[in-house]
Amino acid sequence: MSQILNLSRRDFIRTSALGGSGLILGVYLPSLNTRSILAATAYALPNAFLKISSDGLITCMVHKSEMGQGIMTSLPMILAEELEANWSKIRVEFASGNPAYETRLGPGIGWQLTGGSNSVRGSWTMLRKAGAAARQMLVEVAAQTWGVSATDCRAEQGSVVHSPTSRRLSYGELVEKASSMEAPQDPVLKSRNEFRFIGKKIARLDTPSKVNGAAIFGIDVKIPGLLTARVLRSPVFGGKVRRYNDAAARQVKGVSHVLQIESGVAVVAENFWAASQGLKALEVEWDEGENAALNSAAIFKAFQEASQKPGVTVRNEGNAKEALAQAKKLFEAVYEVPFLAHATMEPMNCTAHVRADGCEVWAPTQFQTGVRQTAAKITGLPDGAINVHTTLLGGGFGRRAEIDFVAEAVEISKAVSAPVKVVWSREDDMQHDFYRPANYQRFTGALDENGLPRVWMHHVVGPSIMSRFAPQMVQGGVDPTSVEGASDLPYSVPHLQVEYTLHNTPVPPGFWRSVGNSINAFTTECFLDELAAAGGKDPYELRRQLLDKAPRHKATLELAATKAAWDKPLPPGRFRGIAVHESYGSYVAAVVELSVEKRERIRVHRVVCAIDCGMVVNPDTVTAQVESGVVYGMTATLKGEITIEEGRIQQKNFNDYPLLRMDEMPAIEVYTVPDAEGLGGVGEPAVPPMAPAIANALFFATGKRIRKLPIRPEDLRKA
Repeated sequence: MSQILNLSRRDFIRTSALGGSGLILGVYLPSLNTRSILAATAYALPNAFLKISSDGLITCMVHKSEMGQGIMTSLPMILAEELEANWSKIRVEFASGNPAYETRLGPGIGWQLTGGSNSVRGSWTMLRKAGAAARQMLVEVAAQTWGVSATDCRAEQGSVVHSPTSRRLSYGELVEKASSMEAPQDPVLKSRNEFRFIGKKIARLDTPSKVNGAAIFGIDVKIPGLLTARVLRSPVFGGKVRRYNDAAARQVKGVSHVLQIESGVAVVAENFWAASQGLKALEVEWDEGENAALNSAAIFKAFQEASQKPGVTVRNEGNAKEALAQAKKLFEAVYEVPFLAHATMEPMNCTAHVRADGCEVWAPTQFQTGVRQTAAKITGLPDGAINVHTTLLGGGFGRRAEIDFVAEAVEISKAVSAPVKVVWSREDDMQHDFYRPANYQRFTGALDENGLPRVWMHHVVGPSIMSRFAPQMVQGGVDPTSVEGASDLPYSVPHLQVEYTLHNTPVPPGFWRSVGNSINAFTTECFLDELAAAGGKDPYELRRQLLDKAPRHKATLELAATKAAWDKPLPPGRFRGIAVHESYGSYVAAVVELSVEKRERIRVHRVVCAIDCGMVVNPDTVTAQVESGVVYGMTATLKGEITIEEGRIQQKNFNDYPLLRMDEMPAIEVYTVPDAEGLGGVGEPAVPPMAPAIANALFFATGKRIRKLPIRPEDLRKA
């Protein structure tokens, strides 16, 4: 992008791009950043927008990142719906990374970011308005062309039809005239019963290119003169280079540069193999710093000690402490969860080309704003000289909201005056991640005379992601992402208190699919099952009774239980567990059926999930994302653990950080709560209920409560 313009609100909603190139339309929403960048050939307005060319092709500019969640189909569906488009004419392009696409998340925070399961629900209104505005403009142009009233015309399948005479003009024939019109600010939107695309199963637009190999992920980027770099980083958190010897590395054929950068020592070469061989030949002495003795045991010991002291109260109803003092019997439990890596299939990579007058970045990123700002800081170039190209992502899960791999590419390219692609190995990725925080949580509860929970005290202790990523969002010592799923417990309990202690460690915390919900759903839903057993209650029926003020939780729970036939006995050796949780505006209930072989091997046979995500745009996407969440949640529950010894991550690859295998997959059934309103997220909400549903089923199978993840064979043998 070569020029920065300061445009007025009125300018934002005007039709742009006169002439044969067609109609390019954007929609301004007051909640969005008001800057816009204008290039010589296209306009980028502060929202996802559409282009209609004179040949009738319709392009949806997608400003979010596609990492498998299906937005390259769902977002165009929303646009095409209001536009009354012919689906065969729909095309998709990634919008560039620039301030025009930043959404305001809080005071002083404007991000172009894909996260929080917000792609569809966050784009819903703006895309509908963009499509509806274009439809209204095209109808008016057609009416003017025929000299008739616009009320006698209708849009239909990429054309405008004059109803009395059946005359028809295609959108391609109308765009030149439409491009001189002013876009309506408040176009009339369709009613729900008029939808043709939304709610229908539509095949994903990105599937063919992924099947035939034409799809471009970050690791596929190729440009003239491209060099490849590997980086050797400190094995200890916070370690620095003391000295290095690059003589042997420079002798490797194809190696062109060896240089020290902020994160370590980089070897630059003609290709990945040469860079890797050069890295092996590199001799580096590290100053390991104060974290050289760090280990997992010490971290959890510190958590445990912190849990003995009062935390910050984040929810307080009734008088929990007084009620506990009066209780005849207390129920106490401590839960622990480990650090977790993201383990994306495509390791971290980024391509950058820094020139004197600009910087191009090709990145599989979730955080375009961070990429742009980081590149500007490293290069010293103005914001408008940074051009961010978003590629497809081979998995994200929150890892690609970080910019460490981007910073390396930009820094190296600037130093060697050439385009450079930084590629991480699987070992690099596993040992230099931003990990889901470990957590230590303490519960105390009491029952009333009817066996119902009367007191619920919950103390969460763990690191804060936001204190690193966006400190301004930590208020009063509380990181909202650390207590989500705990502070908003939906169950009716007379005396309820939730506390939080922010306790950071040298291990860098990061967003991990469903973030704090993935931790707090496990602990709260398992402790509720403990109280159900103590009171002699069926865990499903107790939940129903306590969800009297949470109708969407309750309806989702009931749907899952009905479809799983909760009231009917299972075959011998099979056991069931249940959990329900809300996150990102969606409600998911899961019923797990499993067996335990020789008190060691857990076999999950069936998972029944019900989801209330509000209005469904593409049912296939919803099903796929729930299935994906089940797999991710099962992996974390049964396998995932990152451990630290001598300041080093112990896990290196999939041999010691295993993922769920194909032969371990259960049968998964997904049901959607019908006629739900609003829009919720879909990419993350199926993850949180998996751990508690599995752990609760294991109690019925073994008689043992699971309070620590991952669940290991020895945990079952102790039962």
